[in-house]
Amino acid sequence: MSWIDRLERKFGWLAFPGFLRYYAMLHAVVFVLQFFRPGIGELLEFDRQRILGGEVWRVITFLFASSGLGGVGGFAVLFFVFMVMIAFMMNDALENAWGEFKTSLFFYAGIIGLIVANFLLDTPTQGSGFQLYGAAFLAFATLYPTVTFLVLFVIPVQVKYLAWIQGGLMILSCLGNIVLLPFFLLSFANYLIWAGIPALRGQAKVVESAQRRKRFLAQKTPVDAAFHQCAKCGKTDLSDPALEFRVGKDGQEYCEEHLETSA
Repeated sequence: MSWIDRLERKFGWLAFPGFLRYYAMLHAVVFVLQFFRPGIGELLEFDRQRILGGEVWRVITFLFASSGLGGVGGFAVLFFVFMVMIAFMMNDALENAWGEFKTSLFFYAGIIGLIVANFLLDTPTQGSGFQLYGAAFLAFATLYPTVTFLVLFVIPVQVKYLAWIQGGLMILSCLGNIVLLPFFLLSFANYLIWAGIPALRGQAKVVESAQRRKRFLAQKTPVDAAFHQCAKCGKTDLSDPALEFRVGKDGQEYCEEHLETSA
């Protein structure tokens, strides 16, 4: 029994079915509110000094703040529509793979990582609540790598390649600003623990199993061993590949030249 299974037996009530669905809907609500009050994101974003000064709601509301998108234009609207649709799909897929409790812990851990990361950074990242979708997307791509998305409604791309692009952009961001490295490590620690490291272990087991099978076959059948050998002259399919072999009346194998002489 794994540690998560033991936790579920004691704290199963912590499960939040459809967590990412509600998370996306709250994000959408704040996004719509920006049409009526464009500066609402600034009131909700993470600000360490203001939190310590009494604006404690920011510890939670930064998760739903949308100011990091930079406006409410047509592209942002399209982005949100797809974000909500994909969030619903990812939530259901992760719960089918892990169960409601493990999936809920995945998101709880992601939120804790984001809070800690923002407190550590001198300048918290705007829109950092979106990193929870990023971690969920990587987990989804790890569990269902062959699922295909239509990029720009036309180009079919398997989700694993989109995940590689996401990872590459994160690496480039860290190279441009090394301070982002601990931020990403904390923000995506839930992915590493729940999906990334287990996937690497599983791949390592597959490689190890293949190597064991290769060694077993090499010991069982030498590479230079012949499959056919004439009981009369000793010729083999290796010494004469064009030669045909048949089983004689006595049950032994003979080449076509000596088959008629078999007993």
